[in-house]
Amino acid sequence: MRLVRHLVRTPEGAIGLAILAALVLVALFAPVLSPGDPLRIAGRALLPPFADPAFPLGTDRLGRDVLAGILHGTRTSLAVGLAAALAAIAIGLCVGLTAGFAGGLVDEGLMRVVDAFQIVPSFLLALAFVSVIGASVPVVVLAIALGAWADPARLTRAQVLSIRERDYVASARVIGMHPAEIALREILPNALPPVLALSAIIVAAAILTEAALSFLGLGDPNVVTWGSMIAEGRNILRSSPSLSIFPGIALVVTVVGVYLFSEGLTKALAGRRLVP
Repeated sequence: MRLVRHLVRTPEGAIGLAILAALVLVALFAPVLSPGDPLRIAGRALLPPFADPAFPLGTDRLGRDVLAGILHGTRTSLAVGLAAALAAIAIGLCVGLTAGFAGGLVDEGLMRVVDAFQIVPSFLLALAFVSVIGASVPVVVLAIALGAWADPARLTRAQVLSIRERDYVASARVIGMHPAEIALREILPNALPPVLALSAIIVAAAILTEAALSFLGLGDPNVVTWGSMIAEGRNILRSSPSLSIFPGIALVVTVVGVYLFSEGLTKALAGRRLVP
């Protein structure tokens, strides 16, 4: 609760939290707000926005409801972003904690693996992975996580290298605590806050990567996404720009909300460490 109070006291945190809360509500209630399959043909093709109350944002070339696509696309974007971030953070924590705590050859070997993944741009890695394995939501999540886990691993290792030399860790060794218990109970909780602040950045990057893959036709064809909606509208951008503008606005608002939340979370974590 103290962390939430620190978060809402910052303008970035309050605005970001409000945007994300609204997006989560939209994602949860999308089936209620827009029942049925968002990919179904619902009306006349290329209906302009605000021309028909039944389709406030109009329809696309196939007669699909644009508003329904945006609402259901919120679920896809948030689900992919959160799942990819959780996977990347989990892998990064395990690798960074092991490398920092074990040291020696284990540290050197794991860091060389981290370097190898950081050399390749994350989007190119995701693009190659999805192209080879096939387009589906789980594959996209895994592809994004594979390109994002290296930064949390390096940050976790740096935190562990600093924390393992502190007095309370030395005291835990003296009383005979098992090394795994020291790592999980004494070191990991104190190394976690900076990594959690990084997780919001990973979510935003994952949402953008998923949209880019869908824009290139490498997203799940059975799921509506903002990237695929933008790609659908690019062919008739001059005659019906709203088909790309509306999902583009949704994507921008989501990424800005996540970045603002990340800034607020960073300041909140710093303020919590300063306040006893």
